Amino acid sequence: MKINGFEVNGVEVDANTGCQHYRSALDIIAIKFPCCQTYYPCFQCHAETADHKAEVWPRARWKEKAILCGACKSELTIEQYLQSQAICPNCGAQFNPGCSLHHHLYFEV
Repeated sequence: MKINGFEVNGVEVDANTGCQHYRSALDIIAIKFPCCQTYYPCFQCHAETADHKAEVWPRARWKEKAILCGACKSELTIEQYLQSQAICPNCGAQFNPGCSLHHHLYFEV
């Protein structure tokens, strides 16, 4: 699905970057995976639709834009996202704080 010019791949992706696996009102981010430079709503969408194994973002690259806010459609750096306290710094939309339980699947910890 195209969202503000960005392709977001996954299973049943909606206009706010929700997917079949995570679709609450707070599930509004997509993450660009470093292995393919493609946005996905979640690690499960990547596992189910990509033809390769997912890689995590190394700390040395956390200044790169790799998070898409489904509310305002702006890109955030990984640092901005991780320091956001689950609130978009651009529009104030709340992100799902439970996503922090999955950070190890996306970011070098």
